[in-house]
Amino acid sequence: MDQHFGEIVSLIVAVSWTLTALSFEYASKKIGSLSLNIIRLMMAMIMLGIFLLAATGSPFPVHAGLAAWLWLALSGLVGYVFGDFCLFNSYVVIGSRLGQLFMTLAPPTAAIAGYFFLGEKMSLTSIAGMLVCVSGIGISILGRTDSDKADKDNGNGQDGENDRHRHHKLSINLPIKGVLFGIGAGVGQGVGLVLSKIGMSHYMETAPPVTEMDSIVIPFASTQIRAIAGLAGFLIIMLLQKKGRNLAASFKDGKSMGAAASGTFFGPFLGVSLSLLAVNYTEAGIASTIMALTPILIILPSKLIYKEKITARQVIGAVISVTGASIFFI
Repeated sequence: MDQHFGEIVSLIVAVSWTLTALSFEYASKKIGSLSLNIIRLMMAMIMLGIFLLAATGSPFPVHAGLAAWLWLALSGLVGYVFGDFCLFNSYVVIGSRLGQLFMTLAPPTAAIAGYFFLGEKMSLTSIAGMLVCVSGIGISILGRTDSDKADKDNGNGQDGENDRHRHHKLSINLPIKGVLFGIGAGVGQGVGLVLSKIGMSHYMETAPPVTEMDSIVIPFASTQIRAIAGLAGFLIIMLLQKKGRNLAASFKDGKSMGAAASGTFFGPFLGVSLSLLAVNYTEAGIASTIMALTPILIILPSKLIYKEKITARQVIGAVISVTGASIFFI
């Protein structure tokens, strides 16, 4: 197998999550983030169940031991429920641009967690690549300002100028609540990935892979456990917030359900499962960093599909990030 197999799979994951983001952007605006989270995990469980049924004869990971279930369920709660809860709330408080910026905390968080929990070591080259990649992502996302939109909405008069000043002030004096949500989102994703790796190691102890196919199936089975835990967590949140009617109404929106299905295939089914496969063949920090290229890869599709403006800073950030990712292949 190629020595950079884990890094290659991580790049495929980044592309998959780009397609997921485009699909979920449409669906979330129509049916809401909580309903979308529940629906996507339900769909993911069905897709994973079909795959596991064909591959193992059972739609559930029956060979996983108690330790694997506990660690992977914890990973689902940390990554899906806590991480996504913080992410979507950061969008509300400080906006999606700054919310995504804090997601660049996931790679260093995964590297640090991997060091303490797994004893993973990173070379100076890998650390340099991670820093360059994360820096490029930050530069690109910071370039996605809303000032152009404010000018377009308000004209070139005083109102547009005031909006520009207010946005600049927000970027300096962020609400502490939004900062905490953003940090929680990045930390949730990074720690969740490492917890998944621990869970899969226990899975392999109770059901050692005999063939190459077994090595591929285990990440999908692990994702099924994470999805079950995540769905349970979101259902509890839905009950506490009494939003059951919103969920029921979501199933009547055909276009949104189609977008949700597409996003689910490339995200919770394919993307997440491949991300777990990737961490089996490379360090968690490296895998998480390459996967974090999604905000860069989404720039061009956003331009073509949603007619978003691409700035010079975004292009520079993309070049820097790609350079950082390429360092991992040296």
